[in-house]
Amino acid sequence: MFKKLAFTQRRFLNMSLDSSKLVINKTTTPKTKLPNDELVFGKSFTDHILEVEWTAQEGWGTPKISPYHNLSLDPSAVVFHYSFELFEGLKAYKDDNGDARLFRINKNMERMSKSANAIDLPAFDKEELAKLIGKYVEVEKDFIPKGNGYSLYLRPTMIGTTPSLGVATPDKALIFVIASPVGPYYKTGFKAVSLQATEDHVRAWPGGSGDKKLGANYAPTIKPQRLAAEKGHQQILWLFGEEGYVTEVGTMNVFFAFQKPNGKKELVTAPLDGTILEGITRDSILELCREKLGDEWEVSERNYTIHDVKKAADEGTLIEAFGSGTAAIVSPVNNIEFRGENIKVPTSEGETGEVTKKVLQWINEIQYGKSQFKNWSTLTKDL
Repeated sequence: MFKKLAFTQRRFLNMSLDSSKLVINKTTTPKTKLPNDELVFGKSFTDHILEVEWTAQEGWGTPKISPYHNLSLDPSAVVFHYSFELFEGLKAYKDDNGDARLFRINKNMERMSKSANAIDLPAFDKEELAKLIGKYVEVEKDFIPKGNGYSLYLRPTMIGTTPSLGVATPDKALIFVIASPVGPYYKTGFKAVSLQATEDHVRAWPGGSGDKKLGANYAPTIKPQRLAAEKGHQQILWLFGEEGYVTEVGTMNVFFAFQKPNGKKELVTAPLDGTILEGITRDSILELCREKLGDEWEVSERNYTIHDVKKAADEGTLIEAFGSGTAAIVSPVNNIEFRGENIKVPTSEGETGEVTKKVLQWINEIQYGKSQFKNWSTLTKDL
């Protein structure tokens, strides 16, 4: 299920992460659970936090689940000064039997491991952390709201905690996991969004860290996003280079569908070239579409430009477009402003396209345990 740790990471292991040593101390003052219609993404949290500390001398310590609390860190901790921080985002779902499920958690653990390696934070046993997260979800299971579109958002995080202003590999670190009950991403229904294609700002570049889930990648995207919102757009479409290569949309991967001259249709997304985040939803869409869309479709990972998109729209061969990510699963697109001109994107199903609608249904059914596909949905009690 999990790949072995790379040799370059083994020097950090010392005492391995061990889920069997988990200590659970439950709160004596449980929080009142909010009704579904009052849930706001990332604003309310569950009763507990999962934590495990690491030092270079002793390796990973005892994992603990304890009442939710503030962290206590030295003001000189390297996380504050040099962005030694990474995170993941995934969700727990409640199926019809009332059991908690996780969607492809092994992929989140693999990506988290790559992010840690990229900024010289310690390696960890991916399967053991997955087990710990499963146990944490079991403790917090009553916080998982019932209903389609409702879930418990999980935020595994690792930070460097060494108290030092020296720029060096941290010798202390902390993994923690918190959880927030959340509702459907679209409070007012499944709505197509408008994008602002930007040439003035670059999200990621070759040789950088754009393919890692690092906090440092996100803060610089907020101002361009705000400027786009002031012009009436919901998201930024990130372009790269003089050619105007399409990369991502907002904090999501992005897909476009084209009608090809040979009569086939093509669903295309940018390749994983080191600038594209390795989205779990992206990977899931590619696998599902390759298996389920049929022979009339080609599913591609290739470079394409905003000029290709505009030409297809002008010629009537642009079929649809959507962003993909954990929060929304898919986000349909109906317009792209580029150099002061609007590129209209078809939405054949009203607010969405046909493929976008199918993908949302396929993934939702797997997440809530209504259908199974390649063991992507895991019961937390089985981890």
